[in-house]
Amino acid sequence: MSTAAGWDLPAGLAVLSPAAGMEARRWRLRLHVVTWNVGTASPPPEVTSLLQLNSQDQAVDLYVIGLQEVNSKIVNFLSDMAFDDPWSLFFMTTLSPLSYVKVSSIRMQGLLLLVFAKQAHLPFIRDIRSQFTRTGLYGYWGNKGGVAVRMSLYGHTVCFLNCHLPAHMEYAEQRLDDFEHILEMQQFEGENIPGILDHDVLFWFGDLNFRIEDYGLHFIRESINKSRFSLLWEKDQLNMAKKKEAFLQEFSEGPLKFKPTYKFDLYSNEYDTRGKKTFFWFNGKKRKPAWTDRILWRVKHLVHPASEAAEEPGEPPISASLESYTSHMSYGVSDHKPVTGTFELQMKRLVSTPLVELHPVGDWSAERDATVSYTTVPDFASSAWDWIALYKATFQHPNDYVMYAWVQDNEISSREDAKQVYLGAEELPVTGGEFLLGYYSNALRSIVGLSQPFQVQPHRTSKEKDPFWDGIGEAEELGHEKPPPGDF
Repeated sequence: MSTAAGWDLPAGLAVLSPAAGMEARRWRLRLHVVTWNVGTASPPPEVTSLLQLNSQDQAVDLYVIGLQEVNSKIVNFLSDMAFDDPWSLFFMTTLSPLSYVKVSSIRMQGLLLLVFAKQAHLPFIRDIRSQFTRTGLYGYWGNKGGVAVRMSLYGHTVCFLNCHLPAHMEYAEQRLDDFEHILEMQQFEGENIPGILDHDVLFWFGDLNFRIEDYGLHFIRESINKSRFSLLWEKDQLNMAKKKEAFLQEFSEGPLKFKPTYKFDLYSNEYDTRGKKTFFWFNGKKRKPAWTDRILWRVKHLVHPASEAAEEPGEPPISASLESYTSHMSYGVSDHKPVTGTFELQMKRLVSTPLVELHPVGDWSAERDATVSYTTVPDFASSAWDWIALYKATFQHPNDYVMYAWVQDNEISSREDAKQVYLGAEELPVTGGEFLLGYYSNALRSIVGLSQPFQVQPHRTSKEKDPFWDGIGEAEELGHEKPPPGDF
């Protein structure tokens, strides 16, 4: 599909049907949000239903995965700081063969937030920033709190906030206080980066730990067995708080038409039958079921100056509509069931051209040096720390490159219409295969240009090189360190 300017839209990005005789002005993307308290467990064998991987007709454009209680024992946490944690690796391994790339992630002890996007959307996801706020032990401990990732998505500001709030029935007010504190403290570095409530769309999700008040254990369980959820909604602490707290009334949530997602016996659909051990080995009270795991969203209706004249009066620049909101009972690795929300984002076309367009020059072979040609939009500001990388066709994140070159140090030609950068044959993959080129902007912390897939012909001897040195020798010769890992 092409625009009037002749630029091909990314695969998977739909244009809404325009009125007769008018150019389509709004795009839609499908966003799939996951929240799951994993209770320090390892990943399950598969997540096909959790991620809607069998949905052929309606492909997901972005996955946002928020986990709580990821194993944060000191040995595990130190290992995860040096290497990707098992959950991140699990989701990357699952999604990268389907052409999804992890564009950002942030971890604060047991809280983990991952954002994946289809490859075609990468050049239009910019100004990526992340932040965290501790609320445990009066702000000194990160077992509770919030982690956030924000970005510009096709010119619209979007933020994702994953929270783990205090537990237990009696701490409803503390949960609200902590959430307000997180909103106040979440400030992102960078020029013209809005505060968390100033984003066009904010998604708030996680183990929010709100409980069902007043009703006893047996009444709640009987209501669940008879699917009389509406009786329980009235006493859900979050629903009650939304009637009193003005800042909560700006958030929307889908109807809770699924069973409360906490607390279950492990590998079971039975609610908390074992009881809690207390001092002297007495059994404590069983936990009452509750909708602790929630997904809410907030849309701030703004009028973008660049689009005021081109759009219909009163038409919001971006909107979010909920397609599905459900739990997934088949997953039993923790005492929480995961919850997902699938959204359709409809947005005005604010950005339709990548900042950088690049392509390989001629046919590439592992036996000789290669050349990359690229062009930029007129107002794009490159830096000495921008780089062009060669990626496998199913790469996992921006630092998952085969090799890279600094755009300024490796420049061999600079004209007004195009620039060229060389890649040395000694770093090219000797076995060849299908690859992509990507331009990474250090200022925007994102890939701002991505080529079409192309083939690299293998070296005739196919002699393997030591992969430990791939991408390192070039940086040392140029006096640079290897590109620093971002919050991917």
